[in-house]
Amino acid sequence: MRLRTLPVSVAGVLGGTACAISRHGFSLVPMLICLVFAVVAQIASNFANEYYDFKNGLDRKGREGYRRGVTEGDIAPAAMKRATYTLLCLDALLGCTLIYYGGWWLIAVGVAVAVFAVAYSTGPYPLSHHGLGDVAVVIFFGFVPVIFTEYVQTGVFRLDYMNICTSLAIGLLAANVLIVNNYRDMEDDRAVNKRTTVVIFGRTPMLVVYALNGIIATGCFMYTTINSDSFLRSLWICNCVPIGMLISILYRERGAHLNKVLKFTSLLLLADVILLLLITLISE
Repeated sequence: MRLRTLPVSVAGVLGGTACAISRHGFSLVPMLICLVFAVVAQIASNFANEYYDFKNGLDRKGREGYRRGVTEGDIAPAAMKRATYTLLCLDALLGCTLIYYGGWWLIAVGVAVAVFAVAYSTGPYPLSHHGLGDVAVVIFFGFVPVIFTEYVQTGVFRLDYMNICTSLAIGLLAANVLIVNNYRDMEDDRAVNKRTTVVIFGRTPMLVVYALNGIIATGCFMYTTINSDSFLRSLWICNCVPIGMLISILYRERGAHLNKVLKFTSLLLLADVILLLLITLISE
């Protein structure tokens, strides 16, 4: 399930909830449904990635990243495929309950999420194999969960500065998690012609992108809370410390040593969103 990266899906829902709170529209039940829906969708996507990368010969035993159950023989490929589509079906049923809060058109959003969960790793043009994974992550872990979590709680669809800045900040930090994953796996991916952005552009340019994503995300969070007089707002500047430390490790280390950077990049995103939520709560 790749538990170390699950904070990424949680962050988008919490970010959308912060937007809803700022509009005095917080609603617990749809927020919890969105939270479970997002986490299950990410787990299903992870399962699909493991199954289809194995099926297409893109994984090998002893790879640098976290242990892959199918590749290492711990899980039968058929069992992983069943688990993937069972989770997607259950998540679809759960998502249908949001129709009560947001209308029938949310089915289209749910279908898009399900397609992304699978299309990331397979189909006629797998996103992760053609340098499009980073953009897809910004959209489906940033804009989609933030905007629609806020929508089902308030009943109003908005694309204003609060939603856009929050979505972009969360999306960019989520993309950083993917960058670290691909940074670690660069040699393995290149060997099987899996063209991630790190394979296409190289490690040094993507290290710069990682830094820029962190800086832009921090600026977006600061702008989102610009009208708050909470003392917590000054903590945004502290983001530069963990970002700098993680960049230093990325620059020095290779292989499995980068797993800790992956974990802390994910946790930094979650910490930033919790800070946003706290500032929003205090300001209301």
